[in-house]
Amino acid sequence: MFLVTGATGNIGGELVRALARAGQPARALTRDGSSTEVPDGVEQASGDLNDPESLRPALAGARAMFLMPGYGGAAQTLAYAREAGVEHVVMLSGNSAGSGDTSNAVSAYMIEAEAILTGSGLPWTIVRPYGFMSNTLQWIPQLAKGDLVTAPFAGVAIAMIDPYDIAAVAALALTTPGHEGRIYHVTGPEPLRPADRVRILGTVLGRDLTFRPQPDDEARAEMTAAMPPEYVDAFFSFYVDGTLDESAPLPTVAGLTGRPPRTFRQWSQAHAAAFA
Repeated sequence: MFLVTGATGNIGGELVRALARAGQPARALTRDGSSTEVPDGVEQASGDLNDPESLRPALAGARAMFLMPGYGGAAQTLAYAREAGVEHVVMLSGNSAGSGDTSNAVSAYMIEAEAILTGSGLPWTIVRPYGFMSNTLQWIPQLAKGDLVTAPFAGVAIAMIDPYDIAAVAALALTTPGHEGRIYHVTGPEPLRPADRVRILGTVLGRDLTFRPQPDDEARAEMTAAMPPEYVDAFFSFYVDGTLDESAPLPTVAGLTGRPPRTFRQWSQAHAAAFA
């Protein structure tokens, strides 16, 4: 049995579907254990990653688990996992964790999560993806009003990855041997700026979309209204100060799965209905 935390999120949801397609026994962890987003045939369990005690029933009988980072009580969760007989943990992290920069709030929580995992005594694999193509879903409210997309950090190119491919790597690590102790940096096939994504998405949707770069001061004010200021500072450090470079595609996905990672056009085609 493979326990998937974050099972209704962009990555966890793709992972649950990947395991189900492969005929692997999967258990999806959701808040109430009854999500309609989980595929038929996949077992559901309730639990809260911030409450390790609530996870003990979900861990029972799990051979391996996929773990999201950044939740309270991670050390206790992993202790319960070890007690339950879990043999392998695959953790989602991020590329900036490799910087070691704990002064950056985003990097810091991933660095801490990785340290807790690697010190847990459990066999582990860490997946560090570049930016997610699914972040484009943030544009839905704008596109519901018209054909103009405003986005920050217009000059930053990222080799964004489809969560489908992150899940494919995670599924491989969970279900096949030889991935213990590995850190996989996974990327999409090409560097894209926001304007590139707007152009490709517009072509897929059959709409004449226009891109407007968002000034930094406007972006900071908007982001501050939605997240803690230390996280806003972290993203400005990454994309304005240039402390994070995710522009170069890597061969990891192709090397592990035997096929190239999906393009942004493919992602857009698969999710076009979300923008309708």
